[in-house]
Amino acid sequence: MSVDALRGPATETIAGYRIHAAGHAWDAVRVDAPLARKALLALGDRSGAVIEDSREPALYWFVTPGATADWDVPGTRSLGLDQHLVVPAPCRRGGPGPWWRIQPKEGALLTDAGALLRALRMAARCSGSGGEGGEGRDRLIVGIGGAIRADRQTLVGR
Repeated sequence: MSVDALRGPATETIAGYRIHAAGHAWDAVRVDAPLARKALLALGDRSGAVIEDSREPALYWFVTPGATADWDVPGTRSLGLDQHLVVPAPCRRGGPGPWWRIQPKEGALLTDAGALLRALRMAARCSGSGGEGGEGRDRLIVGIGGAIRADRQTLVGR
């Protein structure tokens, strides 16, 4: 889907932000920042455009309308019909407020919902329990071509 989907009907707000209705040209997936950052690493080049709002803190991906209707992924929320998203101006590359963590590439806006779901599940598994780097915490190892999950004993391919 083209970034032209963001040129449709919207309400202008201050500082170049626009409020867009979800559920028509795209749905959005709101992901809590700690989980989102791990999922972003796991997605790598497969990620479409991403908006970050550090005030929430959360990241938003754009997906095909209806693709997340049956999701029940902790730390996420789907935005579809009758919901709205604040979209920053194309030049906005930092906060405060929403900004483009990943700008639409060559006009492409959407992330494949299946790839996003797999990345979120991998990120959730890698979160584990315990403190940062503590026992029971898996680590997400990111390299060329994707990511793998690793614990102290085993490396597991994606």
